[in-house]
Parts: sequence; structure tokens; C-alpha cells
Amino acid sequence: MAAEQRKKMIILMINMFIAIGSFGIIIPILPAYLESIGQGGTAAGLMIAIFAGAQFLFSPLAGKWADQYGRRKMIIYGLAGLTLSMFIFYLSNSVWVLYISRVIGGMGAALLIPAIFAYVADITTLEQRAKGNGYVSAAMSLGIVVGPGIGGFLADYGLKMPLLVSALVSLLAVIFSVVWLKESERPHMTEMPKDEPMLTKLARSVHMPFFIPLVITLVMSFGLMAYESVLGLFVANQFGATPQQIAVMITATGIISVVVQIFVVERVVNKFGEARVLNIFIAVAALGFLLSLFAKGYAIFFGITLLIFLATSILRPVLNTLISKLAGNEQGFAMGMNNAYMSIGNVLGPTLAGVLYDVNIMVPFMLGFVLLLATLMITIIWQRQQQLKKAGA
Repeated sequence: MAAEQRKKMIILMINMFIAIGSFGIIIPILPAYLESIGQGGTAAGLMIAIFAGAQFLFSPLAGKWADQYGRRKMIIYGLAGLTLSMFIFYLSNSVWVLYISRVIGGMGAALLIPAIFAYVADITTLEQRAKGNGYVSAAMSLGIVVGPGIGGFLADYGLKMPLLVSALVSLLAVIFSVVWLKESERPHMTEMPKDEPMLTKLARSVHMPFFIPLVITLVMSFGLMAYESVLGLFVANQFGATPQQIAVMITATGIISVVVQIFVVERVVNKFGEARVLNIFIAVAALGFLLSLFAKGYAIFFGITLLIFLATSILRPVLNTLISKLAGNEQGFAMGMNNAYMSIGNVLGPTLAGVLYDVNIMVPFMLGFVLLLATLMITIIWQRQQQLKKAGA
């Protein structure tokens, strides 16, 4: 990348890192905080679902705005929404106000994430796209790793201290973007329908050339969030894992995500191409879910978990790149729908996994395996149809 490209990429990565990390700061104290206001697991689950639901509902409109009004404005407004959400979280002791803060936070994330990936598409060539998306995804993963660690340290200074620091750091990101982030140069955008309902946008996405990659994004998000939501419960129940062992596992998955997205994604895509990489690592993720059913100890399950996160860490930026390449001049719409489909998976995954876990602790892993296997078959069929279209053109 040229020097100017690298400068813009660094600014985008810093924004993504701060946005994701500032929320991650509150994760270690969330159970104790909810308990302190008389709430428990139901509230914790609703806070995840409400955030993801708001992000899902707002994502299509946010993608349209990214095309109409520019990436920079949406990034700044998105960060501002996350900041407001964190300050409300810090200042309130009412669970209903906290739910409102999660709605605002989800809307902020909906504005921010597709605008950042659309910005990457604006400043990179097709050959550089995978690398750029890999860098931004790595910044997300690094925020997921670093945020909770900082939050655990800050909790020693008071239960609300991580909430305050999270809000202030997010505010810093807003100021940073206002000062340093410049608008990207974009190609002429096609006109979007006015006030198009979200369901209409979802229906329109079915006819887009990037629909199958959107479906893969949904399934991957569903499976990964389902896996993460029962991970701690499963290893504690099955293998007697301590909180420290669970923390090590979560940290390790974040580290492997960062390393893979910075150093591996571009190499494997250049060597095998997006299509083969999709097939290989969907299969690897499915294999991981299958092996989870037969793990006999913590160490073995730890290794399987790393395998699953290795696969999804490669799949995420590859899918973003593939969708971007197929989107043409509708980058904002495509990234908005990408975020929407991911949010559907983020809502349904933990909800369904929790219900199924209470039925049988193995069922979430069985469901993940079946869904990924079906997705692999659909992907192969879609790729063959794409090849036939090219051959007939």
C-alpha cells in the first residue's frame, strides 16, 4: 500500500479498535454489575440480543446513508452513538435505561462498521481488498482481546470504573475521527430507493450477486456466537474448567484471530483464491464442531476451539472481500446488508444455543455442524453456477 493508504488504514484500525475495545472493557464486570442492581442471566442475555437486534434493524439504512452522505460522517456518528450508550450505561442503575443504552449502542455499531469496511473498499484496489479487510478485522479482534483485560484491571478501582473509562475512551475516538479522518474518494454511486423498508432491502439482497456470501456470513455468525455463548458453561460442566482456564481460552482465541488476520489471510487468498478458501475453511469449521462432540478433556477441547476460531478468523475478512468485489458501486448497501445478516446470526445464535444447551449440552455443537455442512454444499453449488455463467458470457 502507498503511504497515504497506510495512514488512512491506521486511522480506521484505531477507530475500530477503540470502538470494540471500549465495549469489551465492561465485559468482566457485567455479571457483578447486573447483580448489584438486582438483575441476572435474563438481563445479560437481553442486553446482547437488544444490541444485536438494534444493529440488525438499523444496518440497511446505515449502509444507504454511507453511500449517500459519506463514510466519514457515518463513522463519526456511529462512534458518537457508542459513546452516548456508554455514558448512559455508566450513569444509570435502572435495567430499562440500560436496555435503551443498548439500543443506542446497536444503532451506533450499525452506522460505524459498514462505513469502515466501505471506506476500506474506497481506498484499496481489488488486489489489496483482502489485506485491508484483514487489517480492520484484526483491529476488531485485538479490541476483543485487550478490552476485557483492561476492564478486569480497572474493576479493582470500583465496579463502575470500567464503565466510565469505556465512555471516555469512546469519546476520545470521536474527537480523534473529527480531527484526523478525511472523507474517502468514492466512485459515482447508483441511486437507492427512498425510504425502503428493511424487509424490502432484505428481499432485494436475495437477488444480489453477493447473496450467498451473505448467507455464509449469517451461518458463520450464528455458529460462532452460539459456540461462544455456551463455551464457558460447557468446559466448566464437562471438564471442571476454572474461570482462569476459561479466560485463557478466550484470550487465546482472540490472539489467534489477530495473528491470522494480519499475517495469514492475504497469503492464503493469494495462493488459493476466495472460492477455495471459503470451501476449505467452512469445512474446517464444520470439522471443529464435529470434533467438539468427542473431546475428552479440556486440553483437547482447547485445541478444537482454536481450530474453529482459526477458520472463522480467515472466513470473516474473505467474506467481506468477496461481498465487496461483487457489490460494484453499491458498497454501502452491501456492507450494510453484510452487517445485517451478521446481526441476525448474533441474535439467533446465543438465544437458540442457550435453549438447546438446557435440553442437551451437546445439541448446540450438533446444530453447528449440520448448518456448516449444509452451507458448504450450498457454497459449492453456487460457485459452480458462477463458473457456468462466466463460461456462457
